[in-house]
Amino acid sequence: MRVLLIGGGGREHALGWRLAQSGAHVTSAPGNPGLAEIGSVRSIIPDSPAAVAGAAVDFDLVVIGPEAPLAAGVADAVRAAGVPCVGPGADGARLEASKAFAKDVMIAAGVPTGRFFAVSNLDAVDKALDEMSPGPYVVKADGLAGGKGVVVTDDIGVARAWARDCLDGRFAEAGDVVVIEEFLEGPELSVFVLTDGLTFVPFATARDYKRLGDGGTGPNTGGMGCFSPVPLPPGLLDSIHADVVAPVLAELRAREIDYRGFLYTGLVLTPAGPRVLEFNCRLGDPETQVILPRLRGDFGSLLMAAATGEGLDGMSVRWWEKAAVDVVLAAPGYPEATRAGDPIHGLALVTHLDDVLVFHSGTRDKRGEIVSSGGRVINVVGMGSDIPTARRHAYDAAALIAFAGKQYRTDIANDESVHEPVEKGAM
Repeated sequence: MRVLLIGGGGREHALGWRLAQSGAHVTSAPGNPGLAEIGSVRSIIPDSPAAVAGAAVDFDLVVIGPEAPLAAGVADAVRAAGVPCVGPGADGARLEASKAFAKDVMIAAGVPTGRFFAVSNLDAVDKALDEMSPGPYVVKADGLAGGKGVVVTDDIGVARAWARDCLDGRFAEAGDVVVIEEFLEGPELSVFVLTDGLTFVPFATARDYKRLGDGGTGPNTGGMGCFSPVPLPPGLLDSIHADVVAPVLAELRAREIDYRGFLYTGLVLTPAGPRVLEFNCRLGDPETQVILPRLRGDFGSLLMAAATGEGLDGMSVRWWEKAAVDVVLAAPGYPEATRAGDPIHGLALVTHLDDVLVFHSGTRDKRGEIVSSGGRVINVVGMGSDIPTARRHAYDAAALIAFAGKQYRTDIANDESVHEPVEKGAM
């Protein structure tokens, strides 16, 4: 199978690595140094529907990793060219590209979520914040902002200032509408399914860490680490599939949206039960890096079945009885003022370690030397029979990789975060 993989981050490196394990010939665009070791790399603008569709005709399957190409309609163009594609069209990608649209779908589908207001001027901002008083306040740019368009604060002044920044263009048109929503208290959970538009196959769960610093401190990021699987009460995941995933997919069909690809549901396990925080229209980053190493079987055939809209019914996914922990190594200044171009040392020391995988996220090849090129630079994934073992492998390997200003969290998958209590009343 010839696969064109769109993207160049850690998620795409994990996707390409797993597809290659299934025997696929992977070409990535724009790719990264890790993906270049798996297959060829092409210089294609990933957000250009015409460019991707033009290249797609040479392949059997196109897999789109990031959200921006999906929101831009790349999957629509690829399917119009007659090539199977993993990823929803632009209409389905609005689940992630517009938080207000996602909330509208949740309400129509009867999915439990927090209260919210979608506003577009400061008078409406003030009214919404008053309704949410005394906080904490959650203020988000409605559109895509690379995981950086949200602030959570107890200070109403900070919340108002963030909303004003969004409306004033901090995130361009993504901030033309601001969503102010209820703060949901409890541990988070990421739930993934693969769908062909009619049925879906559940994937493994994961829990990620959005804040930059230990203990959930510092600014929001795209994700500083994660682990899989997440210990859950019996029956909880089945309930989420039945009460959240199935109704949302049914609501999309009712709106004549042909949704093929991954659906990522981000939930908070509140004392009153699970509440949906957000939807993403693709696999998560860094969650993909801990989910796919645990996957058994032919990943390529599974994706082809979803992309063609036929064949997922009756299929199932099997998982290795192993845990995975991902520690993200970030560049100095991330996420606000990232420094790039620092040489990365020690990659050769971890490449052949047992129970360790390394996925490139923000790197480039500079005349034969691997240097940093983005905020999240390297994902170090440890595998093990249980989470503590996988965690030890990840951190031992992370210590061997060095670059100037390297920063990372030291509390990924620690006992407290893995075994955060789930109230008995949670579904």
